[in-house]
Formats: sequence, C-alpha cells, structure tokens
Amino acid sequence: MTRALGIVAAAAMILLFAALMIVVMPAIQLQGTARAPEGLEPYSEQAARGREVYVSLGCVYCHSQQPRDPSIAPDGERGWGRAAVPGDFVYDSPHLLGSMRTGPDLLNIGARQPSVDWHLAHLYNPRAVSPGSTMPSYPFLFQIVEEPARDDVAVPLPPDYAPETGVVIAKRDALDLVQYLRELDRTYPVDVLPVSGEADE
Repeated sequence: MTRALGIVAAAAMILLFAALMIVVMPAIQLQGTARAPEGLEPYSEQAARGREVYVSLGCVYCHSQQPRDPSIAPDGERGWGRAAVPGDFVYDSPHLLGSMRTGPDLLNIGARQPSVDWHLAHLYNPRAVSPGSTMPSYPFLFQIVEEPARDDVAVPLPPDYAPETGVVIAKRDALDLVQYLRELDRTYPVDVLPVSGEADE
C-alpha cells in the first residue's frame, strides 16, 4: 500500500511539473505579447459572420494566414506581406493559421485584392478571374435570377462564365465572406523580433 502511494505521488508530481512547463510557463512568457497593434481593428459584424462562413467551407485546409519570415520562405516576395506577429491574431478565436499552402496565404488578401467584384467572381468560379486555379467553385453562395432586385448585388462575370440566361446575384453568406476577406489586411507597421543570427551580429 505504501509503495502504491509513492507511485501515485510520483506520478502526480510528474504531471504537475509537466503542466507547469507546458501550460503555465508559456502562458506567463506570452502575456503581453498579443496586444492589438496600432492600426488593427476588430472585425465588423458582417466580417465576423463571414469568418464563420470561411470556417464552415474549410478554407483553412488550403489557405494559411501566416506569412513566414524571409529566412524561412519567400512569402514577402510572393506579395503575401511581412511575417506574421502574435498581435495580428488578437481578434481571432479560434485562430485560422492553417498549415497547407495549396492556395496563397490570405492574411493580407484584403490589401492585395480589395475589389468586391473580384472576390464575388472568384467565389462563384475561380477560373473566371484566375485561370488555372484549382480552387473549387461555390455556386451555392449565389443565385441566378431573371431580374435582380434593387438591393441585389450582381456578380460581373466574363461571358464564358456567365449563365446563358439571367443574372448571378450574391447571397448574404457570399457578401459576408467577401467582407471578411477584405478585412484581412495586416499592412500596419509592427515591431518584428530579430531573426536568429541577426541578434548575434
């Protein structure tokens, strides 16, 4: 019995130590590093709804939201922006960093491509604006009508991609998603930590 108590006590100490090192210490070290940088605004109500659409469509499986440091990848040369810093994700819960790069990084897509029309056409059929794209189409985010109503947002499409009859209009989910993408703009200046090796020079 005494031996069993000793084993349980040792296991509890190991678990406590592991929890301190893996959970508590990193939390203490990261306190204050994720303050909202000057220039970063919370998502609008429409963009917050669009973020939910982004999650539901699984966009994070093909698109990351974390441009990497020049010492790791040429993301800046690709036009994806500076390396991400913790403050970029203050308003993201859960974060959508992603790990795949089937498509381009989207952290700064709002700065690279602010056009609503481009995004709508791209969601309806990516090949309409990006020939050779492997991204799937999302026609269920749109509706084809004979005559758009006054408040409808029509999607301008090249003739080869437009329906034979009627007009493609965006549903609310499409408009919300586009607003979220347009608010992905992390071009404000930030203090970037030195890259390993730079600090030693």
